[in-house]
Amino acid sequence: MKRLNLCILAIVVAFSAISFNPVTAQEQKPPAPPAQQDKNKKPPDEEDQEPAIKLGAQLVTAHFNVTDKTNRYINDLAKDDIEVFEDNKPQRIFSFERQTDLPITIAMLIDISGSQAYTLPYEVAAGQRFLSRVLRPNKDIAAVVSFEHESVLVQDFTSNIEKLRRALDDVRVSVQAPAIGGVGGTPPINGGSSVGATAMYDSIYAASSELLAREAGRRVIILLTDGADNASRVKQRDAIERTWRKEVIVYSIGIGDPIHGGIDSGALKRVAAETGGRAFFPRNEEDLDRAFALIDEDLRSQFILTYEPANEAKDGSFRTIQIRVKNRKDLTVRHRRGYFAQKES
Repeated sequence: MKRLNLCILAIVVAFSAISFNPVTAQEQKPPAPPAQQDKNKKPPDEEDQEPAIKLGAQLVTAHFNVTDKTNRYINDLAKDDIEVFEDNKPQRIFSFERQTDLPITIAMLIDISGSQAYTLPYEVAAGQRFLSRVLRPNKDIAAVVSFEHESVLVQDFTSNIEKLRRALDDVRVSVQAPAIGGVGGTPPINGGSSVGATAMYDSIYAASSELLAREAGRRVIILLTDGADNASRVKQRDAIERTWRKEVIVYSIGIGDPIHGGIDSGALKRVAAETGGRAFFPRNEEDLDRAFALIDEDLRSQFILTYEPANEAKDGSFRTIQIRVKNRKDLTVRHRRGYFAQKES
């Protein structure tokens, strides 16, 4: 009924305009043709408009860092400087910002197998200095996990630096079969195999699934180990896929005793690269502190973008992500390699 009344009112107004217009229909000049418009230019009200998101759509989030050839961070990028591809197909960016204030959630995983006997004291001291410098009170949190043939939660998430320092002081290289349970009576967060074995991938998998998954913010694993794994029940690929699903970044610090076989740099580089992190191989205590300082800088120099995938299929498939800076092939962009799409329930 309201629609009909509006139509009648419009007709009355039109006839009123004609009856009071002194110019007859014959005297009216035809309107001038509209000016030629630039087909490529959007209307003013659309140029700065954010893309609409369909109800129930899956938004993909990606944290990334950009560095030049000298490893200097590039922090002055804008949304228009970035392009994102999924499975090599361009995507429309929904949001983009430099992210420095989002809470950081850190799980520090420390190898306590025999190969760490000489280096562990340096790792503990450097880890304490790192957490003291990085964690912001009532904002960032960290947990400490030791692993050999099983992963033990030494200290659950907290922002209390003193608790974390004491937990790191409690970490010891395992020289005999561990008591039932974990350090200080805390339970293992995954099962184990034989004494003397190292299950690094099990530890990454368990920390991603059972520890970090329940926390918000940027989820980070700092992995201190020689990279040797001889006891995991899950494969390397399984551990990496779990980090993709839980949006976990892994920073690997390869450190160990050459007498015990040196460091598996290939494994540590791959885990870090696939998740958007970095791998470091310090030769001394000074290098170790420098590695932690670079991780700190990395976390404070991140961008974050979201996009709605053009591929709407809910097939649970893995999809690759590629983020690039337009017309800047000299820059390196680090981010997780991809994600798993939603699956139709």
